[in-house]
Amino acid sequence: MIVPALKCYHGKINSICNTKQKLLGMRLQFWTIGKAHEAYVKEGIEIFTKRIGNYFPVEWNIIPVPKNAATLDENTLKEKEADIICAALKKEDYLVLLDERGKQFSSEGLAAFLQQRANESEKHVVFLIGGAYGVSKSVMERANYKWSLSQLVFPHQLVRLILAEQVYRACSILRNEKYHHQ
Repeated sequence: MIVPALKCYHGKINSICNTKQKLLGMRLQFWTIGKAHEAYVKEGIEIFTKRIGNYFPVEWNIIPVPKNAATLDENTLKEKEADIICAALKKEDYLVLLDERGKQFSSEGLAAFLQQRANESEKHVVFLIGGAYGVSKSVMERANYKWSLSQLVFPHQLVRLILAEQVYRACSILRNEKYHHQ
């Protein structure tokens, strides 16, 4: 089976990192299944991703929806998406699955989670936003951690913005910067 390559979201975001400023060499990736960022969230995603780059190398990988997705049943679609995701993941990748049934964090809790991953010398942390129907059982089982942003359900495009902002907020907490107020 031929697996389509991940489409990376490029621009100034991937080249803004200064190694002197980074925390312990950990790399972050945000993966999402779907289309490119829509205009109503694109600017915010770019702003927060650029800011995260002051702490960790970071990039977005937008995984295209499998061909003929509209004609596939829910389980078949999730399995096709899983094939793409699992083929792209490396054994050593730490996978954080965004899932409404996952555990929730406070902002400080997310900061502690990121610090713990860095302390454990994780080199590559992948945050995955699943497809329209979620993810397959195989991806769920592969996840090292399942994180719920909220008990509410959000549009996938908005989740991208919330994810970028919350990870930036956690980074600013780790550095004791003024962005987050308690």
